[in-house]
Amino acid sequence: MVNTKSVNDLSCGEMSVLPLLMGWMADRWLGDPRFPPHPVVGFGRVIAWGEKRLNKGRWRRGKGALFAVVLIAACFLVTAVAERGLADVHGGLAVGFVAVCVFYCLSGKTLVDEVRRVFVAVDASVEAGRRQVARIVGRDTGELSAQQVRTAALESLSENLSDGVVAPLFWFMLLGAPGMAAYKMANTLDSMVGYKDGRYRRFGCWAARIDDVANYVPARLTAGLMILLGGRLSLLAFVAKEGGRHASPNAGYPEAALAGLLDCRFGGPAGYFGVTVDKPYIGDNPRALTAGDMETAAAINRRVEAAMMFLAIGFILLMNYIQR
Repeated sequence: MVNTKSVNDLSCGEMSVLPLLMGWMADRWLGDPRFPPHPVVGFGRVIAWGEKRLNKGRWRRGKGALFAVVLIAACFLVTAVAERGLADVHGGLAVGFVAVCVFYCLSGKTLVDEVRRVFVAVDASVEAGRRQVARIVGRDTGELSAQQVRTAALESLSENLSDGVVAPLFWFMLLGAPGMAAYKMANTLDSMVGYKDGRYRRFGCWAARIDDVANYVPARLTAGLMILLGGRLSLLAFVAKEGGRHASPNAGYPEAALAGLLDCRFGGPAGYFGVTVDKPYIGDNPRALTAGDMETAAAINRRVEAAMMFLAIGFILLMNYIQR
């Protein structure tokens, strides 16, 4: 007999897994859409509006803390209320809403595509590579050499595998679509105001710390999956040592994993807003990077993404089984 179970009859676990799969497959197929405007762009506009009005005068640290907490909490609550309200109308609407949230919060395909464009551009000219890599890194790119352009792109690929794929899936696994959306707000806040320069040091310090906490487990999980799926468990000690040398408490771990897998060197001095920051090196082999290294890194990214999806689905179904 044909199974006629409707969306409204799905279990809680199925109601989470179905839109998760739908959103992930849409991201793998489409990447970040250009139209309609991306919600993260909206996050950025709200953050810029608030920063301009609050990051001045007295109590900047307190205002920045309150601003960050309110935005993250609001993002969680709005998503939760919208999902619940749609579910009360029809389960299918809630599934569609969560699938769209997942689609917008993941950036696996776009990340790999952007890094591939950097390597194509820099092979054409250093100047073209500088312009292209400026789309995905926060450092000054005007004086980068071809090797530095490629290095910056691969560093971004490894770091954003955690920020753009593993961490959103991790928070979906624990807290559903509201948790994933709140994480994206926290990550966007950090990328915009979480700097240690004169303008943002006080106002953005809470945003930076919240992002550090939110990424603590995902960054290490990302590194572990990279070396596991790269078939190099012997790199565990290397990642533990080299990853801890990074100024960020999290970014160094996936960077160290990729540096170990490619047998190359990341890090070194980099310019930010006209100021040179003497970042430590990660890895020991300063060899020239090639398009082949980029393809190897892209393949690792795809494996880690698929493995994290498997972990998230398994965890959700297990929790649903336990709670029955």
